[in-house]
Amino acid sequence: MQLQIYRSLWGAGEDYARIAADARAAGFDGLEGQLPAHAQGLTALTRGLREQGLRYIGEICTGGSSDAYWIPVRAASVDEHLRSLAAGIERLLDSGIPFEFINCMGGLDAWPLAANVDFFGRAMDLGNAYGVTLSFETHRARSMFSPWATQAIVEALPDLRITCDFSHWCVVAERLIDEEVEALAAVCPRAFHIQCRVGYEQGPQVPHPAAPEYRYALIAHQRWWAQVWQQHRAQGREITTMTPEFGPNGYLQAAPFTGMPVGDLWEINRWMADTERRHFADWTGRW
Repeated sequence: MQLQIYRSLWGAGEDYARIAADARAAGFDGLEGQLPAHAQGLTALTRGLREQGLRYIGEICTGGSSDAYWIPVRAASVDEHLRSLAAGIERLLDSGIPFEFINCMGGLDAWPLAANVDFFGRAMDLGNAYGVTLSFETHRARSMFSPWATQAIVEALPDLRITCDFSHWCVVAERLIDEEVEALAAVCPRAFHIQCRVGYEQGPQVPHPAAPEYRYALIAHQRWWAQVWQQHRAQGREITTMTPEFGPNGYLQAAPFTGMPVGDLWEINRWMADTERRHFADWTGRW
């Protein structure tokens, strides 16, 4: 089984030629993220992917506003979320950019289970109708914000594909999730993709995953990622995908008063990619 690692477009800026060139130079296999909002950016992203020979994972967030597309509007209905999903799929298809699959931040944390089952069931039907692969992300503010909510959803919809970002679950539960054996056992067989940000008890992103004081959190996440790899190997997958997704917008800690960030996002994500290449090689050697 081969590991492919993608660079997140979140927080990378809009110079897509440089983003793509830097990703290729750092050994990344592709880029993951939302399409640019404007035609000029879309052209630049298309050219950067082509010139650097990079793959692309698309991203859609359902039910958000124009000002904060990543945060679901509390009053948005299941139908409104589905309409925004369909619009996002159509925009990706119309872009002409070949994509491996679509990562979707979907649903709402406040929905009851019946609404979640309705949404994800119909979302899978939409993906099938458009002929695209959808993988739904575990994320705060979204339907799969916690281990227990996600477990209930996948038990009702066993064919659902999951993008595992376990960092969110740590801050929601205010603890590491090793004891959530049943949830991990339910989710990992449905895992399709990993976003490898390291969270901890008080936040979805440690200041730096190389810091010795957060080594316990890194090792814990690596245990959970290896559970996904075990499932992928058992399923006969030839490729497993992973995206280091340390980001800005309140995730990256900053010093009070000055607002100076405590680290460099590109350096952190490169470190995470290099670390997981070694982790995967070690894991493969043991198996």
